[in-house]
Amino acid sequence: MARATVAGALSLVAAGCAISRQQEIAMGSDYSRQINAQLPIVRDPEVNRYISLLGDSIARVADRSGLDWHFYVVDSREVNAFAVPGGFIYVNRGLIERTTRMSQLAGVLGHEIGHVVRRHSVKQMEAAQRANAGITLGCILTRVCDYGATAAGIEIAGGLFFAKFGRDDEREADRVGVDYLVRAGIDPRGIPEMFRILLEERSRRPDAVSAWFSTHPLEEERIENAEAAIATYSAERVRGLTRDTERYQAFRRRLQSLPVAAAPPAR
Repeated sequence: MARATVAGALSLVAAGCAISRQQEIAMGSDYSRQINAQLPIVRDPEVNRYISLLGDSIARVADRSGLDWHFYVVDSREVNAFAVPGGFIYVNRGLIERTTRMSQLAGVLGHEIGHVVRRHSVKQMEAAQRANAGITLGCILTRVCDYGATAAGIEIAGGLFFAKFGRDDEREADRVGVDYLVRAGIDPRGIPEMFRILLEERSRRPDAVSAWFSTHPLEEERIENAEAAIATYSAERVRGLTRDTERYQAFRRRLQSLPVAAAPPAR
């Protein structure tokens, strides 16, 4: 009887840890409101219009669940980009200003869209919830949580939202990003090009790209893997895809002309 009770409790715990698409969207909306209140977001209508058009052109071919996608430019010279579950993508102006053509930014957007579509953050949170639920069940059955150090461990899950993705997740986001760009009519060679730009920047000015590398594992292997994924398409097809547009260059010039947001006061 005791074994049956424990097994039943474990199955209920596992079922309760799944995050539905509706929960993901609600959670992402809440996180996005907090982010937009705390980070300096570029409010220029022309910049916002372009980043949304480019992002939507990729998300449209990537997402089959009908998410309402939102794309933001963060007014920071620091090089970074990240995705929030539910379809919220953020790119720092510092990253955009280091691009030379549209396909490079499109590669970053395709990669971040891949994290959302493949639910990488959500899966991390579900795993953390299962681990915490297991601890909680252990507390109920054994009273082990009467000891303070164990109880403190239950609170760690919230930090996983901005955790560093594993190499498998990064490789998958690169691979599907290549596919998304090809289907959107954009040259996927922008992905390894952007990687090389960032690696070169790291060799010259490591502090300028430290935020990116702290959350995006990037070595030569990822460039090789991206190029291998691109090689699965015919060279003729890839050559016919869009690498750059005058509209993108106008977007970059517009962004570079805007004053940079003041740094927040030190606390």
